Amino acid sequence: MKVSIFDSDIEIDESIIAESRSEIRNQIREYERGDRRSFDLDVDLPKGITGDVMSAMMEIPYGETRTYGSIASTLGTAPIAVGQACGKNPVPILVPCHRVVGSDGGLRGYSAANGVATKRQLLNFEACERGEGSVQQRLPTE
Repeated sequence: MKVSIFDSDIEIDESIIAESRSEIRNQIREYERGDRRSFDLDVDLPKGITGDVMSAMMEIPYGETRTYGSIASTLGTAPIAVGQACGKNPVPILVPCHRVVGSDGGLRGYSAANGVATKRQLLNFEACERGEGSVQQRLPTE
């Protein structure tokens, strides 16, 4: 299913979410309004490294970031494997792969619509909602 958020259409694989399409859309609208900081949805994570990385991403608090390397270290794998798993995330936003950045703070890639521009917008939104100003004041822009 496609969901619109901040003028981007993002593909969400609702087949791995127990709740209805309307509940998924409702929670995303609440997030976009700033009324929700985490999602209360039952996501059936895939087996293997992708599921392991998705589980780790779900632990990243709203408005914070982790590096590919720090997640890799926790899981005993390589940063590139974490990046590949992030790219396979079937439920962007709901499992916050936008909160994973390079070791230098670079945004690298984002598998959802409009790529890094959407990732930057999500990170900036969360930072502003937490009262911290733009995330780009703390991260390199390239």
